[in-house]
Amino acid sequence: MKRLLFIYLHLLITLIMVSCNSESPSTIESDVINPSEAYEELNIVYGNNDNQVFDLYLPANRTAETKTIILVHGGGWTSGDKSNMTNIQLYIKDQMPDYAIVNMNYRLATESMPPYPMQINDITSVVNYLTTNQTHYTISENFGFIGVSAGAHLSLLWSYAFDTAHQVDMVASIVGPTNFTDPAYLESDNSILQQFIASLGIDNSIAFLEEISPYHRVTSSVPPTILFYGGDDPLIPISQGTAMRTQLEEHHVIHEYTLYPDEGHGWEGLNLLDTTQKLQTFIETHL
Repeated sequence: MKRLLFIYLHLLITLIMVSCNSESPSTIESDVINPSEAYEELNIVYGNNDNQVFDLYLPANRTAETKTIILVHGGGWTSGDKSNMTNIQLYIKDQMPDYAIVNMNYRLATESMPPYPMQINDITSVVNYLTTNQTHYTISENFGFIGVSAGAHLSLLWSYAFDTAHQVDMVASIVGPTNFTDPAYLESDNSILQQFIASLGIDNSIAFLEEISPYHRVTSSVPPTILFYGGDDPLIPISQGTAMRTQLEEHHVIHEYTLYPDEGHGWEGLNLLDTTQKLQTFIETHL
């Protein structure tokens, strides 16, 4: 089993290392898909942009209690694709076969289309689509999120600040930025960090940076959260994880935090296996 876990996530973490409109959801007017059989549907359209599509994987023998894990890829808000998350999708399907899986794309930011709130609105559209059609697919209204890098930021922010119906039961951040008012960002002369923040394409007022920072949106009611960070990450300072851990502790939020001191913006080997095992346990406990 350990070998399988390693293989399924190896390419995911390797990719990390290299690395809306809230339209009214459509209701599918058709018979319920047979819940006793596994079902896959690729590139389900949830908006007018080419990137507003997602893949859906439904397990056999599902019920109205079947939870859905939503995968959100990274890429600095300006690039990336749901295919980057294929290996974690395969891992969940093989090792946690009772969960439904959504692997989503979202509109990529450009100079004329900033990532916020566009990409948050895209997540809202996907959740609304699934909720509206839950009977058709035979799934519950409850979700978990796994995000990587920029996708982890989006997953945390949506779960903390935009889940008005309290549908999210857990959220996982793998090397996700959490606080854009962190002095490690604002006062850094590191060109890599400056380019990373510039990719947001937004104004730099403190009020706005707080608005888009999951750290500043934590309350006692946010969902259980698991965090993974590398101590030698050129994009995500250590304080992004440690400060978030403290914030969650102070608000008495269930959470786990892992720092791999010698790792960068991704890892492999035994640390990858450790991430895999902790993530699976956290999902099975809280989702």
